[in-house]
Amino acid sequence: MASKSADMAAVGAERVEDAALLTGRGRFTDDLPVPTMCVHAAILRSPHAHASLRSVDTSVARAMPGVRAIITGDDYASIAAPLMVGVKIPIECWPIARDKVRYSGEPVAVVLADNRYLAEDALDRIVVEYDTLEPVLDPLAALNADAPQLHAGLSGNLGADRSFRYGDPESAFDTAERTVDITIRYPRNSCTPIETYGVVAEWDPHGEAFDVLANFQGPFSIHPVIARALNVPGNRLRLRTPEESGGSFGVKQGVFPYIVLMAACARLAGRPVKWVEDRLEHLSASVSATNRVTTLRAAVTGEGRVTALDWDQVEDVGAYLRAPEPATLYRMHGNLCGAYDIANLAVRNRIVMTNKTPTGLNRGFGGPQVYFALERLMARIAHELSLDPVEVIRRNLIAADAFPHRTASGATYDSGNYQFALETALAQGGYDALLEARAAARAEGRLYGIGLAAAVEPSVSNMGYLSIALTPQERAKAGPKNGAQSAATIAIDPVGSVTVQLDSVPQGQGHRTVAAQVVADVFGLEHAQVRVLAAMDTARDAWSIAAGNYASRFAAASAGAVRIAADRLRDRLARIAAARINARPEDIRFAGGRVFAAGNPEAGLAFSRVASAAHWAPGTLPEGIGNPVRETAVWTAPELTAPTEADGINSSLCHAFILDFCGVEIDRMTGEARIDRYVTTHDCGTILHPGMVEGQIRGAFAHGVGAALYEEYAYDDAGAFLAGTFADYPVPTIHEIPELDILHICTPSPLTPLGAKGVGEGNCMSTPVCIANAVADAVAPLCGWTDLTLPLKPARLAAYLGDEPAAPLDVATKPKPQGRGLTGKGEARVEAQPQAIWDILMDADQLAAIIPGAHDVRKLSPMRFLADVTLGVGPVKGRYRVEVALSELDPPHGATLSGKANGALGSGEGMGYLTLTPEGEGTTVIGYSYEAQLGGKVASVGGRLLDGAARIVIGQFFTALGRKAGGASAANRFGARLKAVFGGAR
Repeated sequence: MASKSADMAAVGAERVEDAALLTGRGRFTDDLPVPTMCVHAAILRSPHAHASLRSVDTSVARAMPGVRAIITGDDYASIAAPLMVGVKIPIECWPIARDKVRYSGEPVAVVLADNRYLAEDALDRIVVEYDTLEPVLDPLAALNADAPQLHAGLSGNLGADRSFRYGDPESAFDTAERTVDITIRYPRNSCTPIETYGVVAEWDPHGEAFDVLANFQGPFSIHPVIARALNVPGNRLRLRTPEESGGSFGVKQGVFPYIVLMAACARLAGRPVKWVEDRLEHLSASVSATNRVTTLRAAVTGEGRVTALDWDQVEDVGAYLRAPEPATLYRMHGNLCGAYDIANLAVRNRIVMTNKTPTGLNRGFGGPQVYFALERLMARIAHELSLDPVEVIRRNLIAADAFPHRTASGATYDSGNYQFALETALAQGGYDALLEARAAARAEGRLYGIGLAAAVEPSVSNMGYLSIALTPQERAKAGPKNGAQSAATIAIDPVGSVTVQLDSVPQGQGHRTVAAQVVADVFGLEHAQVRVLAAMDTARDAWSIAAGNYASRFAAASAGAVRIAADRLRDRLARIAAARINARPEDIRFAGGRVFAAGNPEAGLAFSRVASAAHWAPGTLPEGIGNPVRETAVWTAPELTAPTEADGINSSLCHAFILDFCGVEIDRMTGEARIDRYVTTHDCGTILHPGMVEGQIRGAFAHGVGAALYEEYAYDDAGAFLAGTFADYPVPTIHEIPELDILHICTPSPLTPLGAKGVGEGNCMSTPVCIANAVADAVAPLCGWTDLTLPLKPARLAAYLGDEPAAPLDVATKPKPQGRGLTGKGEARVEAQPQAIWDILMDADQLAAIIPGAHDVRKLSPMRFLADVTLGVGPVKGRYRVEVALSELDPPHGATLSGKANGALGSGEGMGYLTLTPEGEGTTVIGYSYEAQLGGKVASVGGRLLDGAARIVIGQFFTALGRKAGGASAANRFGARLKAVFGGAR
């Protein structure tokens, strides 16, 4: 029953997807041909988190060569509607801003041009006037009565507030020997696929229909949302997905607002439109996981048994409650007791809007937020009661003979043996050796801790779980929603070749390989004889609103539908073969490419001969056989019923189990947490392909490590996004991911066609809190219990490690920037008199010649200059209007400069100080210091790149100034000295 993945006899069939990928011949969205007359889109995005749109002037940009159209929010509204809101509240959710922007990065205009370069250039010439408003970024602050309000139709920023009660939690807390509570703030983060969003949209004016190609992963419940926004019936929206997609992890569900936007652009422009998102856009303005504030209380016995839980969850969904949200909050509603037998449960769920990017699906999809709170609580119970954390978990696990187990909030756990999984993990994973390693490390004065986590991974979502956000009365009015469906089509051609069409949309998981393996096993064929098509076309293929790739549903649902379709065709082919070889249908076997009777293998026929009979000789088929060459199977799960009147919900069909433990050491000097050992034990039911199961576990583990130690969406106080590149949003690479020991047990699901459960998201749920529990254990000898916030970066951990040693006296302290600010100072020597330099600085024409990227400098008054400049910072290059004012003049010795910059890619303001000091004969020392605050897209590129760009721009300016003031030879000498001393600029 238990096994170690590395010891398995086989890893499964060879992946059919890999040959194209490994040879660079994969064809992703940007590789596919586009329709004739296709234009390319670039999006102008708001640099402000909260502002009214005063005006959008596109006149100059429209006149630029190659620009075919510019679409604004009013243009969009002339033909299309807002996006459907997740629950019925009085707000409008537009895919492009109208009247107001509510997050940094929100689309304001779309330029359509002959190529992307021309479109990007035109963005710089669009002039937008904003009236900035105060933003609100913290979800608890957003609940205050005096908080800035995002949507005028609401009385505040609260989108929904529901409370639930299961069992008798009040009595359980009243009689509890102990109560233990914890408050956690789970931060925003996101999975980052290699391929970003891509859309090609075309409008057919004659058929009044849209044809859209997009790397959308589903769920296809969004198809009617898109059609409704575009004001067309569903059969006038053809949505296609490519065969290959470069990763998603849930994120590509969030492409749908851009599908709507680009489709509307295509209709307005009368041309096909192509848009491919760049990395900065993806990080700053696609979707992320929700950040959540949770207060969790437990009623506990003296032995550590939990008798009741009280959840208070405040979910930050960003600027809009956009479909399918609040799905992240409610997907785990049936699993709020985790792997534990807890009969009493109280829940309060509040959904709050803030001036951040709208949220959406993300790997783990609500699980990381739930288990971080729940498993930190279990660790706290162990700490408060001085119990072994393993014992607290053991005493609370659901008993092996209790399955199927009904949770307090209504989920049915289909199968499991959690105690056996725990004992297997401890024994085979070497838990005792880890305890010894911790003891030895602590004896040497090192900081070493052990963490544990238990988690139930739900898969195959009930389409009705989101309706739990509505009251029973509201649900009755809206009509019942429940169930899950999956469709698959198998076709056999006249020469016996087999083709399978999936309703799932894979992003690298290997669905084609597994589906081919399932069908080949049923028909007794070689794996290569079955071709699987994974490109979806809603105008051609069988699908339902539950179709798509989400909630780890492929093995349990999609592959199950494939098996059902294959079995039906096999039964019909068996009847055909039985009639030809004079055998009973039940005795027919399929193996080795042949069809034969069990008792007489020699008397058989080639599979191709039997399979092609319906094409070549339909008149010879047995009566009433039906269609033996094509079958579409639609599988549904009757166990997934609608919510009850008491708000009980079986939110998912099947439930895998995970038990993790790890050892982590913290470096006392650097504060870095290093994972020394990590063991994860899984029960995902029947394993269809061992190699791919291991790949899914390792991939989810990598994402979990990123969430635990590295990744966080950061915003400054003004709402500017600060993590728009991988320099400031560091995702772990192979060098940061430690070795992982994987163990398996198997309790097949009785509810899925193949006995399989989901496995693709589990370690995203369990790993962050397992690492956090280990880190807390490591620092416990120094500071006792600690409330931790992810990610556990060295700067955060330093607070628990005691006072930092003082810097040596000869080491200067560097200034600390405020928010996404820049500060710096330095000096340079120019072979010219101060007056000559001063005269250049006061002359607009000469300034235009030396300011890097300047197109024009005008002197508005003796004390004010206006410059039009183009500057590049890392991946961002844009045009800015810069206004500089001089004050505190001391000619020719010094001045104070203050300025503001605005452009398509961001805004900024700051202050600088300049001194001109003569040194010797004919030399001037120019001293400078500056403080600047940046917002918008340019701020998103990250502090490292901004610092580097500032160094370059300042260096270019002083080199040009030296050349202008002192002549070419002096400039050359100045440039050499500048390289030697410029390290002082920051």
